[in-house]
Amino acid sequence: MITFVGAGPGAEDLITVRGLKLLQTADIIVYAGSLVNPELLNNKKENCIVYNSAEMTLEEVMDVMVNGDHEGKEIVRLHTGDPCLYGAIKEQMDWLMREQIKYEVCPGVSSFCGAAAALNAEYTLPGISQSVIITRMAGRTPVPERESIRSFASHQATMTIFLSTGMLLELQKELIAGGYSPDTPAAIVYKATWPEEKVYHCTIDSLARTAKENDIKKIALIVVGRVLNSEYQRSELYHPDFTTEFRKGRKEP
Repeated sequence: MITFVGAGPGAEDLITVRGLKLLQTADIIVYAGSLVNPELLNNKKENCIVYNSAEMTLEEVMDVMVNGDHEGKEIVRLHTGDPCLYGAIKEQMDWLMREQIKYEVCPGVSSFCGAAAALNAEYTLPGISQSVIITRMAGRTPVPERESIRSFASHQATMTIFLSTGMLLELQKELIAGGYSPDTPAAIVYKATWPEEKVYHCTIDSLARTAKENDIKKIALIVVGRVLNSEYQRSELYHPDFTTEFRKGRKEP
């Protein structure tokens, strides 16, 4: 069996219980060495064979997994965060389907959740934002024009921006052109949940300068929105006047 496992955002103990058990019983682990915390490999069994996919092509990765499956091995393909976000797993799953090889997916904690924890932030505050946009700047991997930073910025929702730390000057220009005010709160979260985690609060118009001053060039998530520094409405869910399935609200005076 081949299982795609989300390794979590970085901290060794933020992999799921299911994911940890799969690591401990795997005969072969193929892990994304550019981002996955190598400390997780301390959980492998003694005779497990480990491959670093950062040094491999898709074809090489698939050869390892397909051949291993034919030999009856238990295989874990270990991706950073949750593999559904920028994990390049669809092409791997399609390959396995063509080979008629069964696979499963074990979800993980995404770094955008780790960033919220580092910021002590709630991305969906009543009266401020009830939506979270997860996106990236166009780089060597293009982004459809309809999904540009500028177009998303018009919604004024909370944005978590991946894979864009090296393009922050362009990013801040696009955010402002799309409708955010230059003084909108923003944050740079470097290696969320890792021991070396760093958090830098700033505004949209100072993103590039903040990164330069702190020598942040990669492996950081950008968070933008008024949820980072704003008054907000009280949640109705726990308001004494609010009736729910489990609790009758008090009568209005």
